[in-house]
Amino acid sequence: MYSQTELLSDSSSESSERKSYLRRVRAAAFAGSLVEFYDLQIYSTAAALVFAHVFFPQLGKMAGTVVAFGTIGVAFVARPLGSILLGHLGDRLGRKQTLVITLVAMGLSTVLVGLLPTSNQIGIASPILLILLRVIQGFAAGGEFAGGALLVVENAPAEKRGAWAAVPMLGGAASTSLAGLTFLITSATMSDETFRAWGWRLPFLLSAVLLAVGLYIRVSMCETPVFAKEVHRRGASRVPILEAFKKQPRDMLLASLVEVPALALLYLVATFLVNYGVNQLRLGYSEVLWVTVTSGLLMLIGIWIGATLSDRVGRRPVLILSTGLSTVWALVLFPVLYIGTLASYAAVVIVTMLLSGLIVGPVGAFMSELFHTRYRYTAVGLCYNVAGILGGGLVPVIAAPIVSEYGNLAFGKVLAAICFVSFSCCLAIRETRRVALDTP
Repeated sequence: MYSQTELLSDSSSESSERKSYLRRVRAAAFAGSLVEFYDLQIYSTAAALVFAHVFFPQLGKMAGTVVAFGTIGVAFVARPLGSILLGHLGDRLGRKQTLVITLVAMGLSTVLVGLLPTSNQIGIASPILLILLRVIQGFAAGGEFAGGALLVVENAPAEKRGAWAAVPMLGGAASTSLAGLTFLITSATMSDETFRAWGWRLPFLLSAVLLAVGLYIRVSMCETPVFAKEVHRRGASRVPILEAFKKQPRDMLLASLVEVPALALLYLVATFLVNYGVNQLRLGYSEVLWVTVTSGLLMLIGIWIGATLSDRVGRRPVLILSTGLSTVWALVLFPVLYIGTLASYAAVVIVTMLLSGLIVGPVGAFMSELFHTRYRYTAVGLCYNVAGILGGGLVPVIAAPIVSEYGNLAFGKVLAAICFVSFSCCLAIRETRRVALDTP
């Protein structure tokens, strides 16, 4: 194992052993994020395609779909609690141990969803167990983003923190394509009836492979040098969340709102637009899922552009540009979607995911640089997951009722307003690119 003393070295001549270790650091962050977002993506896709039929058949198609989307929001409610408790562990015990806990909890709960009996088999217990597993997923995911981001940022060269911090989010983008491809293969090899009966379970069961690989990588990690240095110098924070709100309340507020458009756009695609493409535009499952696979690749490109650009010009300019473009796009999105063709649907999904990626790209570095090491895990996790509630949890739930009652353009205006609030917060934030992570 690579020693902590060597990891703290600032020598510009890195040994081959250190380079190998740093590759494993990036792999560990990528794998954990891949598991987290794969779990969320396959759940969201299944909620859009089959959960109303499997777990809420008594409610009817429309109401069942709304409730299925609501179970997505349940996880986002659980995530802030997870970010506080797991962040507390991360700021007191260390990043590594906490990341192992989050990975195991997320992976196992996802596999169990794939084994869950239907409502027709065990009645009301089925949706109750689904919601319980969803809460566990959300709780664990609450500690994943912050830990994965800090794992790479607190090991990264200062001039490359943006690109390094994007690695976990690249795992998230790759998961969109992987989840879509998994469902595509599953649905293409069986009839719709078979897919609804049991085929949808396969993507959940296959997550066991990702869990095993990610766990193998993570148990070989050392603690990050920045955290180890802070603990050696001053000891760990006793109550990280209180310290964060006491010392950086304004930053906590602004950081919680910066990423809302990215998550709103991401989960709008993963839930509402997938359902809209299949049920309103009458596109085939395979066509919708192929678009999802492609959109994940475009999000990956957007993340990489946003992250690397932030290393050159700063986090703040990239966030201002990307949230501003998202505000405008929200007003255009539904008129384009309303054209009703496969091409217009694909254009909406791809542009939406590209813009989401541009916002996400700088966020890992920005949030990590914004907060002090003593409570960084807790602060980053809480801010990210508050954004998750507002963007990823609330937007998919309110989309269908607003569109049903007031039409597409009304929801576009609501989405634009959400994006504009974040744009305003980006104007108010300070630049963090040149901040030293281990400042006393």
